[in-house]
Amino acid sequence: MALAPAVFALVACGRLAFPPVPDGEPIELTPSRAATTWTDTDGGTLELKPDGTVLADRVCSDHDIIDGEDAPRSGSGTWESWEDDGGSEITVSFDTDSTATTSYLALRDGGKLKLWTYVGDPDEGTPLCVLIAPAG
Repeated sequence: MALAPAVFALVACGRLAFPPVPDGEPIELTPSRAATTWTDTDGGTLELKPDGTVLADRVCSDHDIIDGEDAPRSGSGTWESWEDDGGSEITVSFDTDSTATTSYLALRDGGKLKLWTYVGDPDEGTPLCVLIAPAG
């Protein structure tokens, strides 16, 4: 009974566990397969181009505070793909800010391909950023 207040306090502060990883299994994406337009749940897009450049329009990322505002990212930049524990990690660097780099992990959930990352500090219980590739 004495533990109940401590557990409640940890849950209330979001310190007990990270938000769950999205459904799916890690997948290695070839650069040619990763090069497509990915869409988040709010309609933001991340276009990864075959030449290694990127164009983002209101896309979610791992930064929850940008220029003092809670906002999605827009702009251009570059991207690279890395192999990470049996899956791919896509790293996007935005031209507008040399410190604005986001890394997304790749998943396959049935017939869907996803990129995902935590938004801000996972301890804070913020939602995940999940991008879906078009079918095909």
